[in-house]
Amino acid sequence: MLVLALLVLLQTAPAPPGEDPVPPYAMSDANAGGRPFKGVAMLEAFHGVAGTDRIVDDLVTTSQADPRIGDIFKGQDIVRLRRTLKEQFCLLLNGGCRYTGRDMAIAHKNLGIQAKDMNALVENLQAAMRREGVAFSDQNAFLAKLAAMKPNVVTR
Repeated sequence: MLVLALLVLLQTAPAPPGEDPVPPYAMSDANAGGRPFKGVAMLEAFHGVAGTDRIVDDLVTTSQADPRIGDIFKGQDIVRLRRTLKEQFCLLLNGGCRYTGRDMAIAHKNLGIQAKDMNALVENLQAAMRREGVAFSDQNAFLAKLAAMKPNVVTR
């Protein structure tokens, strides 16, 4: 019975095209590190799933080129990062998405992320949200939700 329960929990799926395989893990929306906003106002503030996707693409591209944190992204599976980050943002904004990524602690393990790195990433996210036209108050509400993940992301 225990073996069956573990098999159910450790859902494995083949790596999507363009992504590197990862060790099996329990998939759950709880891995996203937060609960979705209620209603659709926040999703609309981010211009729907398409706007959220643009913000993630902007954030990842900007952060890869950022001399403060760009090295963290070297050697990482950027295709997977973009996909799971889009899923995470969409889920948190109540866009009806499922999150298939690892939990925040495991996803950031061994990256050696410091508080200054997370601050740089937040600045890049703020710039991406600003370029998408997300209102400052909505940016802050979203950042507050993400801030709760800091203990699982910052490891040094």
